[in-house]
Amino acid sequence: MISRRSILLGGGALLAGGFLARPGDNGGAYPAYFAHLNTLLRQQGIDRPVLVIDLDRLDRNIDRVATSIATTPGTTYRIVVKSIPSPQLVDYVARRANTRAIMNFHRPFLQAMTDLRPDADILLGKPMPLAAAHTFYRDHLGSFDPSRQLQWLIDTDVRLEHYLALAKTQNLKMRINLELDVGLHRGGYSDPATLAKPLQTISDNPQHLEFAGFMGYDAHLMGLPEFLARQELPRVKARYAACVQFLRDRFPQLAKEKLTLNCAGSPTFRHYEHDTMVNDLSAGSCLMKPTHYDLPILQDFEASAFIASPVLKRLQGANLPTLEAFGPLLRGWDINQQQMYFGYSGNWLAETAAPPGLHPHFAYTSSNQQGYSASNAVTIGVDDFIFLRPTQSEAVLLQFGDLVMVRGDHIEARWPVLPVEI
Repeated sequence: MISRRSILLGGGALLAGGFLARPGDNGGAYPAYFAHLNTLLRQQGIDRPVLVIDLDRLDRNIDRVATSIATTPGTTYRIVVKSIPSPQLVDYVARRANTRAIMNFHRPFLQAMTDLRPDADILLGKPMPLAAAHTFYRDHLGSFDPSRQLQWLIDTDVRLEHYLALAKTQNLKMRINLELDVGLHRGGYSDPATLAKPLQTISDNPQHLEFAGFMGYDAHLMGLPEFLARQELPRVKARYAACVQFLRDRFPQLAKEKLTLNCAGSPTFRHYEHDTMVNDLSAGSCLMKPTHYDLPILQDFEASAFIASPVLKRLQGANLPTLEAFGPLLRGWDINQQQMYFGYSGNWLAETAAPPGLHPHFAYTSSNQQGYSASNAVTIGVDDFIFLRPTQSEAVLLQFGDLVMVRGDHIEARWPVLPVEI
């Protein structure tokens, strides 16, 4: 919806900008990659916004993750389902990476994946409300065995007591993974001493609770300046190592079996190459490489997911609603305002990728028909596609229905996304 305030503020900003350097022409034709993709989608009669995944690029990204994790023998690659929320996509990655370990963050996703991948080893990536655990056990059917294949994440003593009460009431055996605060400060056990009570509770209730390991998320390092990240990483590892040592010293009976010592994320898994402190590394978003993951450590990874939005309208000249008299001035000052495009839907968590020089227009932010300004160097027409890169993958991939899986010069498959509700 067009806001009068946004028009006035945006118009004023543009006029004020006239006192600054005049913008250059940012427009141009599709790069060859997107020209090919545009032709393919048009030939296939795609008539709405779709989420396209390039399987060739995805393959190379999977191999990069697998190669990194393989530097430490015995380390498991755990696929983060929320980042690639499609059962077939998870299967595809699992087969190529030779893993059955996944991390789940959403109760409906958990139920769907236990049905679709009954052989999976599942770790919850965040603590779940007690009602979620209750609902899962109430509705679970099939051969997936939660007592062997599912780890519930616990962040507080209170939550553990609630889960224990559920396990006793329903005669369950629940595997428990304790969340460690290794420096993110958004919950979890913050130092070894705080682990004494939950570990004792688990040790005292072997019929209903089983200790499965630790999870210490450290991908917050991506938000730090590089010099701070370099300083913080050894501290992260030291905090984690201290908790493992506490377990071995104080509760050796719980440390006998192979534990899941999980950490990392897409921005940090490469920091654990040749590192034997942990044995379970998570990553998901790097496979799609949305814009938030344009990081030096992932420089060789390729963007493999794009939104393709059909062009509905192409208008010569750019005018502001109620301020038409300023149109010639605006176009004269900024050559990138010479024409307007309107795409099918819009206002996604995404940034324009192709053609170059297409910019979301401040006065036409819309989830129905997003407006884009461009110079005359942009020559695409109605029914061509505007391509955008998601800024993140987990929410964006769920917004377009079936994912369009492209390989080379053909659409190889259309894969449904996971249900948000069950």
